[in-house]
Amino acid sequence: MRTSSTATASERSTPVTGDRRSRRVSALLRWPVGLVLVSWRYFWRTTPIHRSDVVGDLADLPPASPQGAGTDDVQRPSDGYGTLLHRRYSVRIRGSRCSPEELMTALAADPDRWSPEFAVFRRTRGEHGAMAVGDEFLIRMPGPWDGPVRVAAAAPTEFSFVTLRGHLEAGRIDFRTRVDPDHPQMLRFDIESWARPGDRLSHVLYNTLRVAKEVQFNMWTHACIRAAALAGGRPDGGVTVRTRRFPTAG
Repeated sequence: MRTSSTATASERSTPVTGDRRSRRVSALLRWPVGLVLVSWRYFWRTTPIHRSDVVGDLADLPPASPQGAGTDDVQRPSDGYGTLLHRRYSVRIRGSRCSPEELMTALAADPDRWSPEFAVFRRTRGEHGAMAVGDEFLIRMPGPWDGPVRVAAAAPTEFSFVTLRGHLEAGRIDFRTRVDPDHPQMLRFDIESWARPGDRLSHVLYNTLRVAKEVQFNMWTHACIRAAALAGGRPDGGVTVRTRRFPTAG
């Protein structure tokens, strides 16, 4: 029996992360903690990170959203504000004996096993131990970056989150496992996202002060490193992060 699978209209009408005013207060109070943790992670990381940031084009627009999870409370990229960021994080995993399906099963069973220590996935809808379409999480972080997400697609080697109302981003993020096409003896773990800031406050944090952008960067690069460890292997050649920025109206 699925848990927390329904909510009344009044319950769903209030963002899980609180109203806009409470989020602004949270931003001011918790921002310094986030800065300290991001800086600590940056200076003590030993895995090489290969990073690029370029201007994108129409090819960077997000694909059609999965239809299985419903549309209520979903924040699509078109609902956001400012520049669209299309990001791809990739790690090649050496020494793992897992299949792509086995690694994805482990990733889906408990996101806290591969998310960084400062990010906690709190399940608010669905059963523990797997990812199913319609499941929901609130990702708790030590700054104004808490955000509700919903599982919009789930398959043996991939799953997708879409952001919900109250999230500081408006968009989608996909997680995939596969055999590396250039090195068949290795696995590959990819994270790909398409997102815009959810409102003007988020736009300032992402594109002007760039703090929230760096928190996201550190979160998902570290997730790649921990996914390699979860697979019983290690990153081969570090983590590659490609960011393409596409200006849009709004």
